[in-house]
This record gives sequence, structure tokens and C-alpha cells, in this order.
Amino acid sequence: MIAYLSGKITFKSPTHIFLETGGIGYMVKISLNTYARIQHLEVCQLHTSLIVKIENQSVSGFDLYGFFEDSEKDLFEKLISVSGVGAATARMMLSSFKPDEIKNAILTENEMMIQSIKGIGPKSAKRIILELKDKVGKMNGDTLLIATPNNTMKEEALFALLALGFNKQAAEKVIVRLQSANSNWTVEGLIKEALKLL
Repeated sequence: MIAYLSGKITFKSPTHIFLETGGIGYMVKISLNTYARIQHLEVCQLHTSLIVKIENQSVSGFDLYGFFEDSEKDLFEKLISVSGVGAATARMMLSSFKPDEIKNAILTENEMMIQSIKGIGPKSAKRIILELKDKVGKMNGDTLLIATPNNTMKEEALFALLALGFNKQAAEKVIVRLQSANSNWTVEGLIKEALKLL
């Protein structure tokens, strides 16, 4: 198990980075919360969770997820322990809301907020609350797409939404609408607002 990686960021997008350490470049999938913390860094340390992908009862590959804070990694691993919640859905949750907002939604049994996340239906929301309420209460409060390095904000936001599983045409329409209404978005803010509308 890889507990954490420290090194130089050689590529960065809102959904994944390439982190070089010891002459090896690791592709690490990240949440929008982690992206917000590392977007201006050239070197960082990420707490990691290695996910083994199984197809037809055999190993088909591996995904490495990285988190700026250990508490976010802990929440991610609790979320994927719930039946029916995969790594992609857990990352979607952590890209839609801050970890503390998710914890509060679970503790206050706010099913509507959890259901507002893409990929979470009523049954999954109930299961997440039921299985994680006690565990979260004990926690401390703390398809490969290739992007070009010189992305515009629109392209970067669209790339992130496509990587999260959204339809390109729908995502593009929402981004254009948001940018025409407000020209002062950060990439993170634009993606988070788009997630609410898609």
C-alpha cells in the first residue's frame, strides 16, 4: 500500500496530476478540494489510496487517488466502504462538496443534499447515512483523458467535467452560461457551480 507520495508536480488538472518522485511519474486522481489546495504548488505531498479494479473476477488495473489532507482520504475510504459507492462516486462527492459539508450532511441525515450529487440515488443516500453516521461522528474535523498544458479556463473546466462522467454538450452549455453571467470565476468555482446545474 502506498501511504503517501511527495514530489514535483509535472502536470496538473482539476481531476488528476502527474507527481514525479524518485524518477517515477505517478498519475494520481484528485478531487476538486485537493486541486484547490495544490493548484499554485509545484511540489506537494498527497495522502494516497490505491484502488484495485476488478473485471470478470480478475484484476484489470489500478487507480491511485491522492488527497491533500489525510482527513479527506479517510472520508473517501469510508465512502467507498459503503455498498454501491465506488471510487468515482466518492470522488464526485468530494468534488461537489467540502469534506466537512459531507460529514455534516451524514450526521444531520440530509438525504436531499447527498442525493443532489451525480450518481447518488435515494437508496444510496440512505445507505451512506445509515452505514457512516456513527463512523463519521468519530472522525476528527480536520477513462484517461489527455489535456494540453495551456488550457483556457473553459477547456480546463470542461475537461474536469468530462473526466467526472458528464455529457460534453451539456457540460459545455452550462460552462458558457456561467461564464457569460460572471467573468470572474476561478476554475474550481466554475466547476463547482457547474456540478450544481448538471
